[in-house]
Amino acid sequence: MENNGEKGINMSLMDLPEATLDCILKWLSPIELCVMSMVCASLRDRCGSNHLWEKHMEFKWGRVIGEVAYKEWQCHIRKAKEGTLLGDYFTNLNGSLGSLSGTWPDLYLGSYLEDCGNLNGQFSNKFMKALYFSLETGRFWFPAQFYKGLTIYNALFSYDSKSDIFQARQHNGGWRFLGKNIGWDMVRIPPIETPPYTLHITDCFYDLKPGDHVEIQRRGITETHYGWRYGVIGHMESCNGNENYCQCQHNEELVVEFKQYPEASYMRKIVLNRRNSGEQGSRATGFFGGIRKLHNHHDIHLWNNRLTAQALQMMEPRLHYAPPVEAQYPVHGHQ
Repeated sequence: MENNGEKGINMSLMDLPEATLDCILKWLSPIELCVMSMVCASLRDRCGSNHLWEKHMEFKWGRVIGEVAYKEWQCHIRKAKEGTLLGDYFTNLNGSLGSLSGTWPDLYLGSYLEDCGNLNGQFSNKFMKALYFSLETGRFWFPAQFYKGLTIYNALFSYDSKSDIFQARQHNGGWRFLGKNIGWDMVRIPPIETPPYTLHITDCFYDLKPGDHVEIQRRGITETHYGWRYGVIGHMESCNGNENYCQCQHNEELVVEFKQYPEASYMRKIVLNRRNSGEQGSRATGFFGGIRKLHNHHDIHLWNNRLTAQALQMMEPRLHYAPPVEAQYPVHGHQ
């Protein structure tokens, strides 16, 4: 409360123009907004406004929360509005299951919200604020992808604010752990909405040419989910690689190279048929699904960094190798 000495008028924060007050609130951090919301009922409502929390969501979570995750959050919001969060088929104890797809026994869980009572309590109608703190506290297991070795997998993620890392669980099959201690740089927004058990429909087969960077679905056996691998479109064996005479783009066969494997490895390259829109491959090389052409240089840069890191890791034992003592100091006679 502030006193105007000339007129003797008491003024408060709520006496400010709407636009001025809103501008002040936009500069507050999440914690500061929570503190401000405790001043009075009017500020409690203002500080929970979705447009204020959208900015904080984008700043902290924009790197890992994409359209798929927002759709899952809307699923939980819809059930909260319909009053179906508790006591129906789609709930589990105090938690809320997200979308379900696939067929039994291979049901695919889109997300999971632990302790969903907040959506009917203090966060009622403050859904962006509820999403922010559900992520911050690790209660919202959201869908995303992460790098594991040189493969990308779909998973559900929970955040640990104390250690600033994620843990990942499988979408189905007992919800088993896929990884712990996962850093921010290992998680990404799914660029497409194709579930991991579904074959991605390739729409760029006839546009692909040598030198193009791609991600391709792969699984070891047909009963498991797909991961995504990085590859580069290569030349046919009959082509000498001269771009002035190269006709590989017009060939029905398509060569995909995986540079993480040695040149002599049978896993180094695969040959696909452009006319075949289904799964191709064998138990020896694995089964390959749809292809996604990479246009984003940042994505290509990330993959190349991972390839470089793998190459250095493989070279490290050689760099630290020391020959046995007998080899260093050969004995020329017998005692």
